Amino acid sequence: MSEPDKFEDDLLYAITRTGEGFRPDQADQPGMVAGGYQRGRRRWRRRSAAAVVGGAAALALVGTGTVYLTGKGAASGGTATVAAASGGAASGSTASGPAVTPASAGTPSAKAVTGPEVLAAFQALLPKGQVTDGTGTGTEPAPGKPGGGGNAGATLIFDDGQGKAAMGISLTRLAPNDPNRAQNTCPDKKLVPYDACTASSLPGGGSLTVFQGYEYPDKHVSTKWWDAKLIGKDGRQIELSEWNSPAEKGAPDSRPTPPLSPDQLRAIVTDKSWDQVIAAIPEPKPVKLPDTGKGYSAREILETTAELLPKGLTETETAGDGSGYANFVLDDGKGKSLVQLNVQDWSGGRDSGGLFGDARTLPDGTKVVVRKEGGNPGMWTVDTLHPDGLRVVISSFNSGTQKTPATRKTPVLTDDQMQAIAAAPVWKLKK
Repeated sequence: MSEPDKFEDDLLYAITRTGEGFRPDQADQPGMVAGGYQRGRRRWRRRSAAAVVGGAAALALVGTGTVYLTGKGAASGGTATVAAASGGAASGSTASGPAVTPASAGTPSAKAVTGPEVLAAFQALLPKGQVTDGTGTGTEPAPGKPGGGGNAGATLIFDDGQGKAAMGISLTRLAPNDPNRAQNTCPDKKLVPYDACTASSLPGGGSLTVFQGYEYPDKHVSTKWWDAKLIGKDGRQIELSEWNSPAEKGAPDSRPTPPLSPDQLRAIVTDKSWDQVIAAIPEPKPVKLPDTGKGYSAREILETTAELLPKGLTETETAGDGSGYANFVLDDGKGKSLVQLNVQDWSGGRDSGGLFGDARTLPDGTKVVVRKEGGNPGMWTVDTLHPDGLRVVISSFNSGTQKTPATRKTPVLTDDQMQAIAAAPVWKLKK
């Protein structure tokens, strides 16, 4: 794998080319699909990345029919023919999906569900076609360990006669205080290009997103990645992904699009047959939440930065999250320019000298590093560490998004203007 490909694979969605030391505020949640189908980066892939770009420093920043579980199905590596489910999820078209009724999840009396049972349930919900290389992970306890698994899932290759396609489904439960319960939204298109995405509320509570994008957002490989993610009121998280290729990566496209339509994706993740699996997953432990009292909200960052912009420039297409990240677009009449900021508490001595060892120091003690990363689009970054330990990073692109080609030679903001914003004394570490 080439270095650019590796960079895209490992960093693009997880941390979106941001500065070293800026990491997502929540640890990656459990619930990755069996067989490595859904690695940690997938958890972040659908969210606007809470980070600003880094550079060559490697910046490690920041009603449907019921299908009963029977345990019958193709063995791992075997072949099974799936008939169209009579009245089942994938045989019809349910635009909004049924209400998700809370299951008696994680109770000691809940019967464990095996991997073959999970796989069989998944296969039963698919339209007519052939399944190969199916494998599943259930909720049964691991050998020598009490209690059940924290997640379940299945992967397979599906062929409806129009080409083989990789598919995978994961099921887990989120703790009542898990912030991810409220973060099931379409990504910021300035950061993650895609063809279509819908986000909707479910009857009775919960949310559902259906995403149609690409395995690589810069499309240097044309493989498409479609995904539906349900987060229920009871904390269930069910995510189904499919590709128009027999493998997520490393295999040529076998068909123009993945086999399941958006409506079929919705129907499968909202199907009642998953209630038994969710009920067998143990109650997750509460998430240890970071102290956000000292953090800057996106609104605060945007309001502060708006006052520091050169005269005549106005923030448009604003976005951000609660982890010290915000972005917006500037247009001076000569083309759009994406600007991102990340504001973080580094008062605990997090700088090892690697980032600011060669920094220029301003009279007030603020350390400043300027980086320029080539590419199309290119990215200019001013990284500052204030005397009180507050790190403010601002990055600009010579395009209105992170992934579309350059529309201008340089960003709207000059290096000096970015420094004036990032090093401004108005940025103070919250006590």
